[in-house]
Amino acid sequence: MLRQLKTTLIFLGIFTVITGIIYPLFVTGIAQAFFHRQANGSLVTENRTSVGSELIGQPFSDPKYFWGRLSATAPFPYNAAASSGSNYGPSNPALQEAVQARIDALKAVDPDNNQPIPVDLVTFSASGLDPDISVAAADYQITRVARYRGLTEEQVSALVRQFTEGRQLGILGEPRVNVLELNLALDAVK
Repeated sequence: MLRQLKTTLIFLGIFTVITGIIYPLFVTGIAQAFFHRQANGSLVTENRTSVGSELIGQPFSDPKYFWGRLSATAPFPYNAAASSGSNYGPSNPALQEAVQARIDALKAVDPDNNQPIPVDLVTFSASGLDPDISVAAADYQITRVARYRGLTEEQVSALVRQFTEGRQLGILGEPRVNVLELNLALDAVK
């Protein structure tokens, strides 16, 4: 029995070193060598300062910016340490209140917009961190953003088209717009 215990402890030590030290260091080294930007969070920098990640949504509420999806993370929106959806069912009053609050906010800053509001502007994403909106959600906001920035709708629409990403591999998902990158491009317009 002592011999089996000794063999077990030796194998435990060997596999702990292999799977707990050697393998993670190997994978980290490969990631840093070949995918440095992605391995470090796909950070977006401006003037050598990190302003966010292209993989995690940012809270925008100023009417001169495009707004992203709602975030249900706690204790604050887009908290990457607490990724989660709201888990509210469609009949839950809390979901209905959140959706109505977002509809009211959109109508308050753009009362003349009579287009149907795209669903992704008024609902939570599954992770609570979604950095992208649909092209329809971006199009819905063009008039407001152009008005608040003193730009033409054509200028803003051209930026939306420039930052529209197609389907992955040409077939997966839907075309989308990264809100952070679009808003940074808007800030750069003179």
